[in-house]
Amino acid sequence: MDMIVTLIQAAVAFGTVIMFGCVGEILTEKSGSLNLGVPGIMYIGGIASLAGTFLYERSTENPNTFICLVLALVCGIVGSMIGGLIFGFLTITLRANQNVCGLALTIFGTGIGNFFGGSLNKLAGGVGQISVPTTSAAFRARIPFLSDLGVFGDIFFQYGWMVFAVIVIAIMLHFFLNRTNTGLNLRAVGENPATADAAGINVTKYQYLSVCIGAAITGLGGVYYVMDYIKGTWANDGSIEKLGWLALALVIFTTWKPLNSIWGAYVFGVLYWAYYYIPGLTRSSQELFKMLPYVVTIIVLVFISVRNKKENLGPAHLGRSYFREER
Repeated sequence: MDMIVTLIQAAVAFGTVIMFGCVGEILTEKSGSLNLGVPGIMYIGGIASLAGTFLYERSTENPNTFICLVLALVCGIVGSMIGGLIFGFLTITLRANQNVCGLALTIFGTGIGNFFGGSLNKLAGGVGQISVPTTSAAFRARIPFLSDLGVFGDIFFQYGWMVFAVIVIAIMLHFFLNRTNTGLNLRAVGENPATADAAGINVTKYQYLSVCIGAAITGLGGVYYVMDYIKGTWANDGSIEKLGWLALALVIFTTWKPLNSIWGAYVFGVLYWAYYYIPGLTRSSQELFKMLPYVVTIIVLVFISVRNKKENLGPAHLGRSYFREER
């Protein structure tokens, strides 16, 4: 029983990181923009939040918990939105190739993260010395009383508040896309921007907003990873990049539905960490088990392609730039 509880806890923590990336990318892709820069944006969000709070905690003898929390969120969101704005300017205004720009953003964000992560390491006195204990404690705070409910509390409430925040965001995005006029307009832009434009919908505005807000949500995955998952430090081991690509795979796995990302992210977490709880595996066998989330994604992609049902496919105009003159 303890092993199952531990696996669930690991899967939830792991799944939360990629759920942020998945939900943010779903919002972006619903407007027809394919942003492959999710790993880079998560890097930018993570390092921006860490840099802001590290400098604050380092310069203050008794840092205020609320200020640390707000500073981390603001820095992470603003940094991520700048990354999304860069992508939007290149692909929406300049109509550059979305695949190339997304990959370039991933490389750019990874470089930014590792460069400033190395600089913060030097300021802190060496590799692994970065620490923002006040901020990290604020992000890892448990829900009072509920986390003490035995096995039930261990399974459902031994997590920081961002685990529950991303679930709320996913539910709100589902409601927004399916129950509001603005959300339906956004989906129309992603399906057929020419028709949406003819109907009086400002295609450029919807695309920019979805790209920037989607990047902000994605960046919160980097904030969660830095502040909660690795407890307020920085690691140059490429983990964020791996999680970013898993978030992109999760978008396909969930068939572009925000509610599916809630359980899908945890399924990915279980599949990714299952090897750790299976005795007798060799190192090579462990690496094979780490491939499971990607293998499952490929199977799902083949399945939905064969069935070819409209509700399980991505936006019709996904990945293509809109030229108003071609209407």
